[in-house]
Amino acid sequence: MPGTNLTREEAQQRATLLTVDSYEIDLDLSGAQEGGTYRSVTTVRFDVAENGAASFIDLVAPTVHEVTLNGDALDPAEVFKDSRIALPGLLEGRNIVRVVADCAYTNTGEGLHRFVDPVDEQAYLYTQFEVPDARRVFASFEQPDLKATFQFTVKAPTGWTVISNSPTPEPKDDTWAFEPTPRISSYITALIVGPYHSVHSVYEKDGQSVPLGIYCRPSLAEFLDSDAIFEVTRQGFEWFQEKFDYAYPFKKYDQLFVPEFNAGAMENAGAVTIRDQYVFRSKVTDASYELRAETILHELAHMWFGDLVTMEWWNDLWLNESFATYTSIACQAYHPQSRWPHSWTTFANSMKTWAYRQDQLPSTHPIMAEINDLDDVLVNFDGITYAKGASVLKQLVAYVGMDEFFAGVQAYFKRHAFGNTRLSDLLGALEETSGRDLGTWSQKWLQTAGINVLRPEIETDGEGGAGVITSFAIRQEAPALPAGAKGAPTLRPHRIAVGLYELDAETGKLVRDERVELDVDGELTAVPQLVGKRRPAVVLLNDDDLSYAKVRLDEESLAFVTEHLGDFESSLPRALCWASAWDMTRDAELATRDYLSLVLSGIGKESDIGVVQSLHRQVKLAIDLYADPATREALLNRWTDATLAHLRTSAPGSDHQLAWARAFAATARTPEQLDLLDSLLEGAQTIEGLAVDTELRWAFVQRLAAVGRYDETEIAGEYERDRTAAGERHAASARAARPTEEAKAEVWAQVVESDKLPNAVQEAVIGGFVQTDQRELLAPYAEKYFEVVKAVWDSRSHEIAQQIAVGLYPAVQVSQETLDRTDAWLASAEPGAALRRLVSESRSGVERALKAQAADALR
Repeated sequence: MPGTNLTREEAQQRATLLTVDSYEIDLDLSGAQEGGTYRSVTTVRFDVAENGAASFIDLVAPTVHEVTLNGDALDPAEVFKDSRIALPGLLEGRNIVRVVADCAYTNTGEGLHRFVDPVDEQAYLYTQFEVPDARRVFASFEQPDLKATFQFTVKAPTGWTVISNSPTPEPKDDTWAFEPTPRISSYITALIVGPYHSVHSVYEKDGQSVPLGIYCRPSLAEFLDSDAIFEVTRQGFEWFQEKFDYAYPFKKYDQLFVPEFNAGAMENAGAVTIRDQYVFRSKVTDASYELRAETILHELAHMWFGDLVTMEWWNDLWLNESFATYTSIACQAYHPQSRWPHSWTTFANSMKTWAYRQDQLPSTHPIMAEINDLDDVLVNFDGITYAKGASVLKQLVAYVGMDEFFAGVQAYFKRHAFGNTRLSDLLGALEETSGRDLGTWSQKWLQTAGINVLRPEIETDGEGGAGVITSFAIRQEAPALPAGAKGAPTLRPHRIAVGLYELDAETGKLVRDERVELDVDGELTAVPQLVGKRRPAVVLLNDDDLSYAKVRLDEESLAFVTEHLGDFESSLPRALCWASAWDMTRDAELATRDYLSLVLSGIGKESDIGVVQSLHRQVKLAIDLYADPATREALLNRWTDATLAHLRTSAPGSDHQLAWARAFAATARTPEQLDLLDSLLEGAQTIEGLAVDTELRWAFVQRLAAVGRYDETEIAGEYERDRTAAGERHAASARAARPTEEAKAEVWAQVVESDKLPNAVQEAVIGGFVQTDQRELLAPYAEKYFEVVKAVWDSRSHEIAQQIAVGLYPAVQVSQETLDRTDAWLASAEPGAALRRLVSESRSGVERALKAQAADALR
């Protein structure tokens, strides 16, 4: 039985047989305040290529009341099975199916999610349909290449607002009748329903006028900085329409900040949903604003790439996400009014680090992954689909030229508007505009897995690497793929730059004296342009981060960078060197204690706040998981002392001060340090410029709870100060963090033995449960995990099950016993491909940590 799955072969057969024309969807949400179920009536008009053929329409619903096909009533008990309604005896030409069902509200962030705000006790609804969840709200042919028009009619409680893909109409008798959409895929349709607060504006240029809206819950309205959000949105409209040479394809553009959202955002046509944590209730660093802007621009780019032109099947999901990621960051980097012209630094520092990690897991896969069914795609929203794909697109732009790249994109949009495509359609357009043959490039970059390593090989006429360069070459390596990964190591063509850096005697800054850009292909590529030049202080491969590869410094450059990493004048080469050092630590080539020393020597000179915050996370992770256990506590003390010192010396009120306050709160451990957190919370002590506001208070409370200083009384008292949805999550996390057997048992019961927790609360509880300094307390749950994880996976929705499968894996129990236990489970439990992948990825993290710990111990 298919369950809720759909194979690619089934989708192809259905697409060959059917052409869908239109949907009329009538939903009665008038009882949404109370919850339960709601009436869904769907009428679909579609054409059939073969008389007498049979097919099916998808639906996930508690009850189906009526199914009518071409005027004939079908027995729901006979035709509705396993998330499908059978459609027998179809007529050649036009057919009409009508389905009346009761569908269910969810608290998992899938389908029609229902949330009650503790502030006003009102319900707020939104849909999330990617990948296959429109069928939880209305009967649909749930695959991206069966596009159609969608006309929604919604009855809602009095005083509520309903937003969809089409412009919002005036309601009549609390019923909202929307005009049909253009031809779009089912997964980008949307409904957002509730007493939402809204702000409206318009994008106008050269006679074009697009209504803009921003929505959030009233309890967040005071924090909604709509002017900043509209500013980024208008910059996106400007830049994308110029680069794509295609006007925005929908009638309006709403951005809706919604509660308990699983992802960052979703590109519903004209009605983008965004997690409402992006409405900042407290002071955040500029890195958070930059990330929000990238998310806004990412979803706006999807209006063209993904919504206007949509992949035929999910194996080209990477194209949707990679294109949106690349163009959103390019917009930030190149729009003349952008606040974040350094966005490629952020990309190198965060997105590519994610990609490198994903590409070294046993689940690594080609960018163009083999997606055989929906189960495959559900776990494929990963660092390869988003970050490696975007990195490779950046490489492709360097390879074909930016003007040529966007000329090809323009032709692609015009040729395929409101249709479906394959990768070959885009590559064909790019070959036409660039004159480059992309066949070999595509095969090696998109259809193979793994990552290359680039190393410089430099000879000079002096001793110790000094003097004039007599030979310069770049060696490319293709390391073996991780055990269990499919495929073979591949050498690839790279377009890279080589930067030569010297220390400026007047400024003390490392500045680039020279840059050479070239194609690297094969095992060894000579760089004759650099022969005869004096050897610089630092040679940096992949300068400007044009390609996707792990880069290693030569011995002389590494020694110099170790002393002067913080002295690079520009942020991008600093980020590349930081990333290389982190990668070496993860690969057990650099001991954790040496990585800590490197960070402490250079982080005080690091101006990019996003890089600073990444270094905070990486140092903590390295000490917790990669350090020799015998020296871990000493390293933690050294790091915590440094965080407090930087907190006290950072500029008052600065982003750096706030970042160091959070880093200190994450690791405070001595009685004196914990006393300081307590005193800052009570106001008995202050640090000039540091506002201990709502979110920072919770960071302090959670640490004090995790070390046993705060119990239920203190946590409940803090929640009384912040009786909001965010406060509820923070309090749940703090309770789960308490270092007692009772607290851990309570979490296990809430998450594993019950299915009542909403998605966002469950995520917070799991985050509090796992504390790296509570290894002994958590040890008994390793065995329990393997006893229950398969049953949990089989009985919960995908999002909820994935949170549990990944979040409760015993990753902090870094031991051979954990590996052996995992291997035994993988061999005996016979998990499906998706669950096997997630557990294998978690196992890989433990294996990597063991190797890093051994390397650190040898140091």
